[in-house]
Amino acid sequence: MPYFAGRWDSGRSTDTFDVIDPVTERRLVTLTEAGPAEVDAAVSFARSALDDGEWGRTDGAARGRMLNRLADLIEEGTELFATLESLDIGKPGFEPRAIDLPQVIQTFRYFAGWADKVEGRSIPTPSYMGRPTHSYTVREPVGVVAAITPWNSPTMIGAWKIAPALAVGCAVILKPPEDAPLTSLLLASLVEEAGFPAGAFSVLPGRGRGTGQALIDHPGVDKISFTGSPETGYKVAVAAAKGFRRTTLELGGKSPQIVYADADLEQAAQGVGIGIFANQGEVCAAGSRILVARPVYEEFVERLVGHALNVKLGDPFDEGTTMGALINEGQVTRVSRYIDLGLKEGASLLVGGRRPEGKGYFVEPTLFGDASNSMTIARQEIFGPVGTIIPFDSEQQAVAIANDSDYALAATLWTSDVNRAHGVARQVKAGAVAINGWAPLNPRLPWGGFKLSGLGRELGWSGIEANTEEKTVTAVLSYPLPE
Repeated sequence: MPYFAGRWDSGRSTDTFDVIDPVTERRLVTLTEAGPAEVDAAVSFARSALDDGEWGRTDGAARGRMLNRLADLIEEGTELFATLESLDIGKPGFEPRAIDLPQVIQTFRYFAGWADKVEGRSIPTPSYMGRPTHSYTVREPVGVVAAITPWNSPTMIGAWKIAPALAVGCAVILKPPEDAPLTSLLLASLVEEAGFPAGAFSVLPGRGRGTGQALIDHPGVDKISFTGSPETGYKVAVAAAKGFRRTTLELGGKSPQIVYADADLEQAAQGVGIGIFANQGEVCAAGSRILVARPVYEEFVERLVGHALNVKLGDPFDEGTTMGALINEGQVTRVSRYIDLGLKEGASLLVGGRRPEGKGYFVEPTLFGDASNSMTIARQEIFGPVGTIIPFDSEQQAVAIANDSDYALAATLWTSDVNRAHGVARQVKAGAVAINGWAPLNPRLPWGGFKLSGLGRELGWSGIEANTEEKTVTAVLSYPLPE
């Protein structure tokens, strides 16, 4: 049921959709979809809360206290959030407990600290027609923010969008993923408990072609923050352009992991494996292009295959499970099609490649070797547990292969040579480069990419800038300049 105007209200909508457990393929719950009337009501109430309501009058210190209280409530509810993520998405519970939820809590606390510290600048300016001037800037909330989140990590990525927007005083309308909306609905109840006034935060569950489309088309939305595919991101950008509204778009990647001959190969194999198989490979920054120096190629491949063979595929609630199910049948079909293309184009299937028999949307951890960067499995985002291993002969060739991509979100370098690490980091085209560790995310660091990976940045000070408008004020003072 939608949550807006400070209450749970299905409005006039009679449309519903089912949320499916990807492990058992059974229906978890049926939810009411927010229709155009509910979207319009939510946007109107959010606008009123900003312009005339309590939220618009709430100062930064109070916003910070609410965000810290929300972080406390999420921390207290960690087990419930982790359970819902496992049910909704199919990922083993240790992943949200170890990665997603600590990130969520850190993100809300980090931006709580910014809430009363968003400052402008005083800028010296010359006189105006013989009279002195006083010029300064202020940062004001951009307004009503539509936050559209993906199904792979809805709580964590939701926090990336919600926390900075609320910190600066925006009103947020969250459209959660139709395949995994449950933690977003739980979050709405905690936002209310944390003391945020009505209209500051809304959740509108529904499908992309219905609720999502109505939200991005609504002229009362001042900014759209979207994480998803480039194809949908293009539609969001077109809709936003009609009103010259602001956007932040994180649209995935085909991230390289470069393993040099001087790397700690066991550490690298473990880290590369995490970068491919974490969250079933359904990760925007998945390091699915593995570039390996030829002198250590055979040894590294053997270690990485061993890692893949040790992955335990199964029910996320079973002890020992290290990889769960893909989100839905369509994703299984997509991943399987790419595996077939890899075989057809001549890559060597080293391990995996099958869908196990029985219930659930499972695909085995899969590795292709002896591949080239021109193959489809090296060019397109698969969004599943499939890695493509490509040998290289020189540092320059490794950088050239890494940069030969339509995406530029993230990259990982594995080397013991600190000069090489920082030198290559400068050359690799990516929004974020990690050295000897895959995707060490932190709310203090800006996150985002370019090319097909999107526009803008989230987190860090960039998250504050992305949700504020800078206004210039110049006062022409009444007293004359001394002669």
